[in-house]
Amino acid sequence: MPVPEFVVALRTKIGHAPLPLSGVIAVVLDERGRVLLVRRSDNGEWALTTGCLEPGEQPADGARREVFEETGVVVEAERLLSVEALELSTAPNGDQVHWLAIGFRCRPVAGTPRVNDDESVEVGWFAPDSVPPLPAHQARCLALARAGDGDPWFAGSR
Repeated sequence: MPVPEFVVALRTKIGHAPLPLSGVIAVVLDERGRVLLVRRSDNGEWALTTGCLEPGEQPADGARREVFEETGVVVEAERLLSVEALELSTAPNGDQVHWLAIGFRCRPVAGTPRVNDDESVEVGWFAPDSVPPLPAHQARCLALARAGDGDPWFAGSR
């Protein structure tokens, strides 16, 4: 997966030390209630579309950008789902990241799903009863998106 240039520049100064980064999780639901998933190229697992925000990028814009970059689908961000600090993660190269994950429910407005970059090897729509296992924070975002127009979920708020 390509590492954003600003992260590469920071890593030259801090090495593998924990780096706080903001990211987005996009739950794309079509008119039939299916969810758009990508099979990641780094671990072969199915996942919601996720990605790192660029410095100064608005989170909803980042969600739209990431979905298009990974799937070729143009989406509209409909509402905020969640805001959560994830556990410290370590990349295969040793880089450590503290992610602040911001989840959005999105709807497709144009495009046909396809593998659109090297971050995924497969893209597809999944019916609610056929979604493969997802990481806990992504499964939570999916459940919140399917629940309708409720309040956003914040870790520690409930």
